[in-house]
Amino acid sequence: MNDTPRSAGIWRHVPAMAYILLVATVLGLAVNGQLVRRAFHGESMPRADAPLTATIDAADQLPLPVDLAEIQPLAAAGAVVVDARHAADYAAGHLPGAQSLPLGELDARLADFRQRVPADTVIIVYCGGYNCHDSFTLGQRLLAAGYQDVRVFEGGFPLWRDSGLPVEKGAP
Repeated sequence: MNDTPRSAGIWRHVPAMAYILLVATVLGLAVNGQLVRRAFHGESMPRADAPLTATIDAADQLPLPVDLAEIQPLAAAGAVVVDARHAADYAAGHLPGAQSLPLGELDARLADFRQRVPADTVIIVYCGGYNCHDSFTLGQRLLAAGYQDVRVFEGGFPLWRDSGLPVEKGAP
């Protein structure tokens, strides 16, 4: 009769399982290394330079990602930076020159925004970081409203602030 418990047989497979896990991790990093590196550095996915084709319905258009390093040159060239966060968050700190347009207030404020910002203006939308989807949703809604070049800064205010870039405070 065998005195070894049945669960002890599982332990003999642990080294093989660890080896398989190690090989899978190495292969995964080898295949996705650039993606992982960019994510750890707070960069968005690279985007194609080609514009969206005319065959895409306006409702299906997606805002393009914009990297941290692209924001200041685009803003200097006339892009409008839009903060999709609540007004209180905007007042506590926002990107320099950013306009407050909270997603929850878009319906009430879109007409005024359209009067101030022409449809052919490059718009950069941001919110509270990678876990905040308000900027993406606002970007989609602005595209549907007729804006032609809307981009999303996925790292949002936290990445901007944590990168040591200038921050403005005050109500809109």
